[in-house]
Formats: sequence, C-alpha cells, structure tokens
Amino acid sequence: MDEAAIWEEMGDEGCRRLVGAFYRRISGDDLLGPMYPAHDLAGAEERLYLFLCFRLGGDSRYPEQRGHPRLRMRHMPFRIGEAERDRWLQLMGEAMTECGMSTGVRGALEPFFAQVADFMRNQEPA
Repeated sequence: MDEAAIWEEMGDEGCRRLVGAFYRRISGDDLLGPMYPAHDLAGAEERLYLFLCFRLGGDSRYPEQRGHPRLRMRHMPFRIGEAERDRWLQLMGEAMTECGMSTGVRGALEPFFAQVADFMRNQEPA
C-alpha cells in the first residue's frame, strides 16, 4: 500500500468524509451498533479519523493523544468474530462507495481494512 499516494488523493478531508459515511451506518446497524455506546459514537468516529490520518498521512495527532494504536488490545472488550469482521468490512465498503473512492485508492484500502479487521477478531469460528 502506497500511503503517500492514498493520502495525496484523499487527504484530511477525504478521511473525514469516509469515516463520517462509515459511522452513519454504524449507528443503525443491528450487529455493530450495540458495540458503540451512543454517548461515545462521536468519540469513536474521531478516533478512527485520527488513526487513518496517522496511518495514511503520517499525522501525529493520534499517537500524541492516544499513544501506540494497540488496536487489538483496545478492541478486546468487544466480541469480534467473523460476522462482526464481515459486517465492518461491508459497512466500510459501502462508505467507500458513497464517497466515490477512486479504483486505485479503494484497491489499496480494501486489503488494508481486511487485514486490520481480521486482526481484531477475538472469537473463534463456531
């Protein structure tokens, strides 16, 4: 994944739009929505936005505010199995479509998101 090329195309505003489109789907989702407390939905949205800015653009706000991402540890309190992983990827895919991501950026982000989403799983298949 060429983060510099993705950042050049998306930039800060593109990350903001993508994350906003994703979280509009989360709030009404029957599987993932309950994992996000209503009082912290805006906070979760901001954290994902800052993480993507850090990961794709080298922006230092995320590590300055939260330290090392430690994504798996931070998500351990939530039951994340294959169904949750797949739904997260589905909603992110819908958000990328809504935002009109170019084929190149989408082609780079999809495997990145799939790898991260699979890494978050903490439940074995039934």
